[in-house]
Amino acid sequence: MELLTLHRNTAFNAACRFCAAPLTRTFVDLGTSPLCQRHVTPADAHKMEPFYPLHAYVCEKCFLVQLAHEIPPAEIFTSEYGYFSSFSESWLAHAAEYAARITERLGLNSGSFVVELASNDGYLLKNFVKRGMRVLGVEPCANVAAAAVAAGVPTVVQFFGKNTARQLAAEHGRADLIAGNNVLAHVPDLNDFVAGIKIMLAPGGVLTMEFPHLLKLIEQNQFDTIYHEHFSYFSFTTVQKVFAHHGITLFDVEELATHGGSLRIYGRHAENRSLAIAASVEKLLGRERDAGMNDLDFYAAFGQKVQRSKRKLLVFLIAAKQAGKSIAGYGAPGKGNTLLNYCGIRTDFLDYTVDRSPHKQGNFLPGTRIPIYAPDAVARTRPDYLLILPWNLAEEIMRQMAHVRAWGGKFVVPIPEVRVLE
Repeated sequence: MELLTLHRNTAFNAACRFCAAPLTRTFVDLGTSPLCQRHVTPADAHKMEPFYPLHAYVCEKCFLVQLAHEIPPAEIFTSEYGYFSSFSESWLAHAAEYAARITERLGLNSGSFVVELASNDGYLLKNFVKRGMRVLGVEPCANVAAAAVAAGVPTVVQFFGKNTARQLAAEHGRADLIAGNNVLAHVPDLNDFVAGIKIMLAPGGVLTMEFPHLLKLIEQNQFDTIYHEHFSYFSFTTVQKVFAHHGITLFDVEELATHGGSLRIYGRHAENRSLAIAASVEKLLGRERDAGMNDLDFYAAFGQKVQRSKRKLLVFLIAAKQAGKSIAGYGAPGKGNTLLNYCGIRTDFLDYTVDRSPHKQGNFLPGTRIPIYAPDAVARTRPDYLLILPWNLAEEIMRQMAHVRAWGGKFVVPIPEVRVLE
């Protein structure tokens, strides 16, 4: 048993991507899984897929939770990336609200320059374009960047870091606002990325970053948000250390409902004392401290909680199938692929899934090879249960698919544990 434990907790000499301390403490081991946005085309349906370890560790020194087995970003964020932000109505509304609030808060105007890192299809920056501001998106995936350009959002196809920041600052100037929504977790070279922000941000500029809150991930058992695109998982305590190391002070933080519980951090150059540190900073640091996030014991029990959740979901699916019930899925998100592959759920349990994005329709989910159809397939087949894979959008999806109840169909969410929603 001692040798087995040692083997399972050794990260093959991996080092923390922030502080470089050795990684030896397992947070959760989800086995192996394919890349979550690499949907399988019909032409490739009979070919093998690469599976990679999905094993998260917690750093004993800085408490950064992270994947130790790194996949080159170019393999993940390809020219045919599958995720387009604009297909979620609630996310578009979230982006529009943010643009209005930050414009007012910072006094942005037609002379302001706004940059978004990992700008996807222009879903956010188009709100600043409408206000007459100069914008620039930085997006490594060529196909979604092309959609942004077609929508009138200037976008460069590059990975962001110090070299890119120097180039863009020289060509376009430094930004009054740098925004990044759900990008920080996607960065393999964390120090290079944050150092690039320091270079790109104007002396009086502000950065905002949104990312899922590690505290919520643990409390709500959101293990399916762990996948290869997400190299890191942040508490506020740790993210403050990361930015401070690069001369950026986090002066405010907001807690958001998005993605099951996210943080929006506000940063400025450390030497810019004109923006005072809000009470929210110490308040959240204190809450995390009280929860135990500065103690390794806090992280130790998560793996067992995940295993229990897996068993409960499989018990439900087995019982439903034995009762002759049909089950379909809604959505083809990254989190869904972690859930399905970790739990071993394939077409023996889930007949198919549907997604609003035409870029995913007609293909198969990675690993499980569950077919992806357009949403009208649900009305044609009338499943008894609709398993909502993007559970963070459950209310939006249940509104869109309310007709499921007409034939007695029921909605199911898998996180924090399986529940049937009447």
